[in-house]
Amino acid sequence: MVASVSLADVVATLEAAYPPRLAESWDSVGLVCGDPAEPVRSVLVTVDVTAEVVDHAVSIGCDLIVAHHPLLLRGVDTVGVHTPKGALIHRLIRSGCALYTAHTNADSAPIGVSDALARRLGVTPLRPIQDVPAAPLDSWVVRVPSADAEAVREAMFAAGAGRVGDYDRCCWQTSGTGRFRPGAGAHPAIGSVGLDEQVAEDRLELVARRSLRRAVVDALRAAHPYEEPAFDLIEMAPVPSDTGLGRIGELDTPMALREFTARVAERLPATATGVRAAGDPDRMVRRVAVCGGAGDSLLDAVRAADVDVYVTSDLRHHPVDEHLRAGGCPVIDVAHWAGEFPWCDQAREILDRRFAEDVDWTCAVVERRTDPWSIAVR
Repeated sequence: MVASVSLADVVATLEAAYPPRLAESWDSVGLVCGDPAEPVRSVLVTVDVTAEVVDHAVSIGCDLIVAHHPLLLRGVDTVGVHTPKGALIHRLIRSGCALYTAHTNADSAPIGVSDALARRLGVTPLRPIQDVPAAPLDSWVVRVPSADAEAVREAMFAAGAGRVGDYDRCCWQTSGTGRFRPGAGAHPAIGSVGLDEQVAEDRLELVARRSLRRAVVDALRAAHPYEEPAFDLIEMAPVPSDTGLGRIGELDTPMALREFTARVAERLPATATGVRAAGDPDRMVRRVAVCGGAGDSLLDAVRAADVDVYVTSDLRHHPVDEHLRAGGCPVIDVAHWAGEFPWCDQAREILDRRFAEDVDWTCAVVERRTDPWSIAVR
């Protein structure tokens, strides 16, 4: 067992699970403070970085806080100790405690915030409410003399073609006959000007990210023996993915809305504002949509998704009223912090699976409530 892992190793594990490229353009994610070369032995996972959370981290000698909500999200021109957030940053740095944030990238990740919420409620996640299409792909179909097929194929592989998910060097290859006649001004590698020619050729079919188009075509032309290589370049239609906001899934046991609302209240941590629902209490719930965090922007997508209930946070009067008037499903509103709290266990499990057996390592969830609401009067 090695003594410890570096902060860089921990960050790499988190970013493999919650890729920063999935973060919204306005968001602030990643390493906030800390030296990537420093060792990490103790980690705390929390939704919010409050003064109480920092006090606790410092008191136990924590090396790293992993948070969902960014401490420095709005425009910041100072982290001076005279400011509330600056004071926390200074305390973390002086105590040798790093801070890392996974926010909207964790919201959209295939295994992320909404996935954790769904599973906590007994819902098997099936797909996002609003998916992010997979990276756009090109389909390449190349005809090349059989003797040169390997060179062209390898050149295209080297340029990034042929990668599909966790696989690379993917290609479909068949043999046939190519026919052509070089015209005046041509300088054919095979055949003569003005004469029909036929050549034993292979047909190569590969895919590549559209962003690699220039590199792939340059590699193809450089390796192909023909003056005018014969190839088709086809833009593929967007493919749905398991990346995106929210989740739609199936409830383990169908039940009435009133019962499911009680289950939500029971399985999420208690807050001052509790759990509220809008809709027919006796409506049966089988197909469930969830979105950790503020989710009223997805009401239209939920209404079109044929679900029985939508669980999210920060719902407002008018959007909910209009949703129900338009025939939308019942909704359940939970405290923002409570809806995202299950993610903490998910993040802890991801880190424990990677490090707990091999290094001097502890990772814990901050159980104390960081929801800002403290009083509710009926």
